[in-house]
Amino acid sequence: MKLRFFQQEQGYRYRLTFDSGEVMSIDLHGLIGTYVSEEQLKTAHLDPEWGCLEFRDGEVDIEPRTLYRFARQQIEQEVA
Repeated sequence: MKLRFFQQEQGYRYRLTFDSGEVMSIDLHGLIGTYVSEEQLKTAHLDPEWGCLEFRDGEVDIEPRTLYRFARQQIEQEVA
């Protein structure tokens, strides 16, 4: 599984597209808020080889499976 595309929507909220075709809009604050300040969100980029979402020139990266699990869990909590 890889992240194929991302778009920052507002603050820590990102729209994520995975190679499965799933598209999710989630708030990443709970996952990266301790490591990435709001000002550093603009450093986000996609590592095309690994499909990781990275911040701060790769100092902070989110493995795609971790990102996917976090997104699914957040969506399930919002529905409940």
